[in-house]
Amino acid sequence: MAKVRAVFRCSECGTTAPKWVGRCPGCEEWNTLIEELDVPAGHSTAELLGPRDRPVPISEVDVDEWSARATGISELDRVLGGGLVPGSVTLVGGEPGIGKSTLLLQAVASIAADGAKVLYVSAEESKQQVRLRAERLGSLRPTLWLASETSIPHILDFIDEVEPTVVVVDSIQTVHHPEIGSAPGSVSQVRECAARLVHAAKGRGIAVVLVGHVTKDGGLAGPRVLEHVVDTVLAFEGDRHHALRLLRAVKHRFGATDQLGLFEMTEGGMIGVPDPSRLFLADRRKGVSGSVVVPTMEGHRPLLVELQALVTPSRLASPRRSAQGLDSGRLALLLAVLGERAGFSFAEADVYALAVGGVKVAEPAADLGIALALASAMAGRALPADLVVCGEVGLGGELRQVSQTDRRLAEAGRLGFRRALLPRLAPEPPEGIVAIRVGTLAEAIEAAGLSVEMSGHPAGRRPESSPHPGGAHPGEGRGGPDGPGDDWPPPRLRSVDASEIPDTVPDDILDDPF
Repeated sequence: MAKVRAVFRCSECGTTAPKWVGRCPGCEEWNTLIEELDVPAGHSTAELLGPRDRPVPISEVDVDEWSARATGISELDRVLGGGLVPGSVTLVGGEPGIGKSTLLLQAVASIAADGAKVLYVSAEESKQQVRLRAERLGSLRPTLWLASETSIPHILDFIDEVEPTVVVVDSIQTVHHPEIGSAPGSVSQVRECAARLVHAAKGRGIAVVLVGHVTKDGGLAGPRVLEHVVDTVLAFEGDRHHALRLLRAVKHRFGATDQLGLFEMTEGGMIGVPDPSRLFLADRRKGVSGSVVVPTMEGHRPLLVELQALVTPSRLASPRRSAQGLDSGRLALLLAVLGERAGFSFAEADVYALAVGGVKVAEPAADLGIALALASAMAGRALPADLVVCGEVGLGGELRQVSQTDRRLAEAGRLGFRRALLPRLAPEPPEGIVAIRVGTLAEAIEAAGLSVEMSGHPAGRRPESSPHPGGAHPGEGRGGPDGPGDDWPPPRLRSVDASEIPDTVPDDILDDPF
């Protein structure tokens, strides 16, 4: 019998090393080596050898038997491109408690309602717990088979015994192979168990769905090879404090990855949201400063999202910058552009920015909306209730058009918005929407009727000794169209001759260190 020895295996690429090192020699990632027991290959791979296939002309390959089977849940079928394909392996990842098990139990119950045999293997819960959940969801079906097992050989025996069309394993991190000495969830166990389930799916022509855990960074737990061996990777996202859930396809060999499914968590399970924009804006309060509506795109699906900003005076040396549902780096960039190009200084203010509803907005098309929300909060004046804002902001304060503007504005028009603040070169809006075209961020603020002087906000005014009074930059036409006026450069920055330097320094200058 071959000797079992300890090795260190990379959780990202699977490379092994005889001793621990800080950087993986294979993928060069840091702190990814995990100690495991190495089992000889003959014990873990011999069973994977199946009957040898034979090559055939591609025109003779029959694809009718591999057409997608609808799950009966419209939002899930939207993301999958029609449903689950026989012989495919789908990995569903998400945070604990987000609703992965609930969604999949509803999906397999819907498939079983059509008379198909479905096997649900729970490696984390008992059969009684799953039965109670199914009863609460109204998902009890005679052709829905249930097993509570963690051993992969036993799970494969169940598949041979039941002969299902769809198999769900919840979760891949908790099943194990007894011939591998490492603990469940280790790199070796996850890779080996996933390989056996993939082999079973391809050989038997059944659709296998695996539930995966995620790390604290939001990535799928386990080796990177897990994402490579499966056909589809779905990410189930959302804030557990909100009812909205988003389903995205990160990888999909049988369709596009630009679709989005939206669900609402209720007592009766996951319910598809056919009109998410109306849901996001249902509780919107009009006439409040710092609020703006932005038409975003999730794949090919337009969504109207409310962005909110709050600006308060700060006594801290480093004022707070809080972004929820938004990119904090993008928020910092827009604050800098607002200060340098539009005269809104946030150096002495705490800034809070939020995407309402638990949704995450990361695309540059929301730049102009975030900037106007900040300017509105600083000025203390609300934006028009029927206005939507869309555009990317550059470091020079210029505005750039974004993709699929027509689809964004069509969704806005459907919900009753009548005005759109757009970059100058944006395409024409649909009928019923008036376009307000601007070329710079300063022009957009002026077109929205915002000005920092109208509120007297102590955090928003530039100091009198600022090198750029009023937000203008040297060379940008201060004093008239021909160039800077007499007030630039300021006296403390202008060049002087040696003859102008006095022999003695006045006392008032000594008192002022600047």
